[in-house]
Amino acid sequence: MARKQSRNPKSQNQRRRFRPGTAPGSMIVDPNANPTSIRVMAFGGTEFLEREVQDIAEIRSIMVAYRSVWIDVIGLGSQESLAALAQLLQLHPLAMEDVVNVHQRAKVDEFEDSIFVVSRMVDGEDALQTEQLSYFLTKRVLLSFQERPGDCWEPLRQRIRTHRGKICDSGVDYLLYALLDAVIDSYFPVMERLAEQVDSIEAEIIQGLHPSQMHKIHQLRGQLLALRRAIRPHREMINELIRDTLPHISPDTRIHLRDCYDHVVQVVDAVDTYRELTSDMRDFYLSSVSNSMNEVMKVLTIISTIFIPLSFIAGVYGMNFEGTSPLNMPELKWYYGYPFSLGLMGLVAFGLLTYFRGRRWL
Repeated sequence: MARKQSRNPKSQNQRRRFRPGTAPGSMIVDPNANPTSIRVMAFGGTEFLEREVQDIAEIRSIMVAYRSVWIDVIGLGSQESLAALAQLLQLHPLAMEDVVNVHQRAKVDEFEDSIFVVSRMVDGEDALQTEQLSYFLTKRVLLSFQERPGDCWEPLRQRIRTHRGKICDSGVDYLLYALLDAVIDSYFPVMERLAEQVDSIEAEIIQGLHPSQMHKIHQLRGQLLALRRAIRPHREMINELIRDTLPHISPDTRIHLRDCYDHVVQVVDAVDTYRELTSDMRDFYLSSVSNSMNEVMKVLTIISTIFIPLSFIAGVYGMNFEGTSPLNMPELKWYYGYPFSLGLMGLVAFGLLTYFRGRRWL
């Protein structure tokens, strides 16, 4: 899924663009949002229409002429266009407020004449980046909003153009299912890439420890956490579409949504599994580092323990006390005194090494 615009990681810190106390339903457009473009795909039976729309009034005539209409809005920078669409389809102001404030989690809201659905599409290159997708489902119209160009729906558009599959013969509720299914399926390639990273880091840790591995594990856990935060609300959202008796969704579409629900569960389970694996790898890395440090400290302690009695012996014979007292050091005048002291040190060191080995400390 190609992206036409670079992303700033800081953009993940979503902030509301209105002050506390602002009237509910206020649609405040982000001044940095992408310019708005509108693409309409209308179909029904053998009839088909696809065009870029500049004037909102054109959509009214298309809605009258075709059985199913998909209005795809790319970019949320034009408040006039968004307001005109909301007026045309009589969309609730609270829902339009959620459209332009792109920090929403996946959810379903039911209004008098429409169903409002929110999903999040993951970037194929970076799991930390997700995009809010908003949908309004009415009896004959599906209206979708994207933050920026580039999505995972091009194969779906090609199926509509070539009249393949059930989309053209079904209503816009089936089209909503197809869009949601494509969004959820786009998580699988990202999960496969993260799974390869997990296997690669695990193999590196087995071969040998390196400080960079902990940094990789931390980054991987951050991506898995962001992915889990994005995909997990989809389970409840799709479950509401299946369970609740919502208008404009046929029983046949609910059956297809069950398959979509299964895909969400698979992704959530995979994310949880890999998060546990990264936790285990982090614990294994820290345990290995701790064990390595313990081995080093053990060797140093044994060396220090061996040299303590040797230092004592060297200190005793370094005092050089001479005199006529019976407590003098007779070895000072002894011809073999120096070899004797070295031999005594060697014997003590050998005895300590034998003792340590017998206790399995070496």
